[in-house]
Parts: sequence; C-alpha cells; structure tokens
Amino acid sequence: MAVEQPNQASFEITHEKAPSESVIAGFSSFGLAGLTAVDYLTDQLGLSQTGHITTRKLPSITPFENGTPRHHTRLFSRPEGDVTVLVNELFVPVWAADSLSEAVLEWADASGVQEITILSGVPVPHGPEQHRTYYVATEDYQAAHLQDTNVEPMGSGFLDGVNASLIGQGIDSPLRVGVLLTPAHAQVPDVEAALRLIDTLKHVFDIDIDTSALEGFAAEIEQYYRELAARLEDVDRDHVAEDRMFM
Repeated sequence: MAVEQPNQASFEITHEKAPSESVIAGFSSFGLAGLTAVDYLTDQLGLSQTGHITTRKLPSITPFENGTPRHHTRLFSRPEGDVTVLVNELFVPVWAADSLSEAVLEWADASGVQEITILSGVPVPHGPEQHRTYYVATEDYQAAHLQDTNVEPMGSGFLDGVNASLIGQGIDSPLRVGVLLTPAHAQVPDVEAALRLIDTLKHVFDIDIDTSALEGFAAEIEQYYRELAARLEDVDRDHVAEDRMFM
C-alpha cells in the first residue's frame, strides 16, 4: 500500500498481521520524547515487530544494532491485539508529511484501525509549572478518551509536520486522532518528558506500564538518539522543517 505523487516522497506500509483498532505512534521530532516513549512501550508491553514502513524520494537512514540493519519505521503488536505501536526513527520534513499521513490513513482505513494516539514533545521555552501533558484531539477522540481525565487542552496555536497532517485528516474522516503533547528540553532523550507522556497514556487508556526502568533504558539509548538528533539538525538546516507549536 503506497501513496506517491510526482516529485514527492512516497511511503509504503507492510504489515504481516492485522493491527489492533488502536495505534500509538511516536515520530522523530526535536526532543525525541515521543519516540523515546513508544520505543520504551514496545519493550514494556512485550510487543513484537509485525510490520514496517518504507519510503522513496526522501533522505533516509538505516538504523542497525550489533551489525544487523532494521527498518527506520516499524510497527509492533502482541497476540492480545489490544494495541499496535508505530516507532518512527526517520525524520519526515514538513513537505513530505501529507504523503506519510495519507499512507497511514489509507492503511488504517483498510486495516480496521479506529484511532491513532500520537505522543510528542514540544521544544518550547517553559517553566516547571508547565511540566504536564496537554492534548490536541479531534472531537470524537476527546469524547472517547479525555472527558473523565485531568489532561488539559493545549491553548491556541498550531501544529505542523506529521502531527498536523494526521490530525487534520482526522477532522474529516471517521478516524479518531489525538496528540498528547508535553514541553521537552533540549537534551536527548528528555526522560522526564517521556515519563510524562507514558504516565498520561496509562491513565487515558488504563494500561499497566512499569516506568521504573525508563531511566536506565534512556541511558542505554542516549548516544544513539544523540546521533539521530544530530542528523535531524542537519536535515532541519537543509529543509527548514522544524516542528513548531506556540502556546
């Protein structure tokens, strides 16, 4: 399943097993809190890789570990079928965001996915009183998950990049889309920001996630994510594509 337009990036989603109705996603963006959170989720929930996303006409990376390469964007599930997690290590610039979101929307519709939750850090100046999680979500997502929580809506502003494209398409489709956002610091990874996102996810979805090992987990992957962040900065200088959110 692929979405491609002339001279634009295209994305193809391959899934060996049907995903669950609920997808949780974390994308490469500055701060990497969302990516750190979903990477940790795959480990703590005992998920196995069940799919991946490939791309064309976009500067790519091929991560590897112990000499073995892997796809930069991967899908994880478990036999219970209650959640599928999307881990995206490839920075997708603003100009390619619509192509990715269209591919995800097409795949979601064909696979019976009903909702997507995006975890994301927001690299903006903030004080300690703003160390909390906010949401930007379609009305049907709010009704399904947020009415009985203490998660606050994000004030006026805008999203861009993949987050904006996915939630924008969710407005006019049956797919429920919610973005859970928390201010993130410059260091990579921002463990506290990732913890806030996971804690919020635990309350919103009533799932059991042990966060005690996150500090150690983050220490293990810190150098890898620092190298990834350096690559993101290079791409940002080339494409002027940093995700922005003003509160």
